[in-house]
Amino acid sequence: MTQTLSLAPAWNPEDPDFWARHGRAVALRNLAFVIPAMALSFAVWMLWSVLVVHLPAAGFRYSTNQLFWLSALPALCGATLRIFYGLALPWVGGRRWTALSTASLLLPAGGIAWAVQDPSTPFETMVLLSLLCGLGGANFASGVAHISACFPAHEQGTALGIGAGFAHLGVSLAQWLVPAGIALNLFDLPQDAGQSLWLANAGLIWLPLIVAVSLAAWVGMNDVQRGALSLQDQAQVFTHRHSWLMGWLYLGSFGSFIGFSAAYPLLLSQQFPAASTALQLVWMGPLLGALMRPLGGWIADRRGGASVSLLAFAALALGVLGVLGSLEGGGRPALFVASFVLLFGAAGVANGSTFRMIPLGYLRGARGAAPDALRDAQARGAAALGLCSAIGAYGGFFIPKSFGSAFALAGGPQAALFCFLAFYLSCMAICWWFYGRSHAPLSC
Repeated sequence: MTQTLSLAPAWNPEDPDFWARHGRAVALRNLAFVIPAMALSFAVWMLWSVLVVHLPAAGFRYSTNQLFWLSALPALCGATLRIFYGLALPWVGGRRWTALSTASLLLPAGGIAWAVQDPSTPFETMVLLSLLCGLGGANFASGVAHISACFPAHEQGTALGIGAGFAHLGVSLAQWLVPAGIALNLFDLPQDAGQSLWLANAGLIWLPLIVAVSLAAWVGMNDVQRGALSLQDQAQVFTHRHSWLMGWLYLGSFGSFIGFSAAYPLLLSQQFPAASTALQLVWMGPLLGALMRPLGGWIADRRGGASVSLLAFAALALGVLGVLGSLEGGGRPALFVASFVLLFGAAGVANGSTFRMIPLGYLRGARGAAPDALRDAQARGAAALGLCSAIGAYGGFFIPKSFGSAFALAGGPQAALFCFLAFYLSCMAICWWFYGRSHAPLSC
């Protein structure tokens, strides 16, 4: 039933006739199947961001710093594995890799369902399960590389924005579904520590979804091949300055989205424990960021990625200043929440605009080249997407861990926030100097 399109050089979406006659239908079908796989991967990846908030009530005696560690470690593992996942996709095929990598999420989901039933579970076991959730984060690199291979350059901003934006909905799904699931005795499990919590549901609710999405990807997707680069040729992205500059910017955009998603629930509960209503609505921040990502890619396709990214990084800096202001004078929870709304929205826009810029560093240098050279440039652009997505994902580790370290050393998050402010200013400088100013080395 699957249609394996390992047809390089026949697969060429840059050919208008091929795209209109055959390519668009194949690309859209693959996009439709890869989106739920990516969304589910994000949900498992960010499961700990909300689970750690409920561990103390269930009898787990972990320090604040340890809880931030559990929130941060999935991103550390996922970011590192993204490098390999993006490079492996052309060799294994998008259909097979998506199906198998999605099925691998059964390990962390099942492990969490087992471990959280006993409050005496060692912290080291939780660390291992937190790292295994990084498998979900790694899946994003292969997913976007597959989308990039399916679509022509002039539609990649919109396609990647739609794919990644819907994938990011997995964060909101986890932060909404896990609290709802653990409050219900769905599987006739024993109650946790006398509380109205069934923490095992945090893992169990994902198992049937993982199986269904894995089978759907195996049946409905294609092993599209675009470019015939060797592993050595793909590794050349590591020597390209554009790859590292865009990696820094993507750390500021996607890293902010995923890092604040991981840290926000626990940070809110620590700073404003009485804000129970706001804590129940933490999923709305990542939802806003996910919805804004396609908008960022769409505007960047029309107005240029550099100008959109520059404004988004300025908004991120403003959001950090707002959070700092909310912590003064006894705390202002309304300003705290509003500032995080700005952070999530700006990060979502920057996600779409910066991601649109990444492959252009390779494609623009190949304009007017022979078809084979153009396909090689497209393949390198796809590999660069994987590298930059890996760099960006480290934000999911650095942001919550910075908060945890700030609490451990100074008793509050302010030191981490000042570091974030300096970082966003550096993103603005890089974006303007290398991509946005007149006579920039690469205007995009």
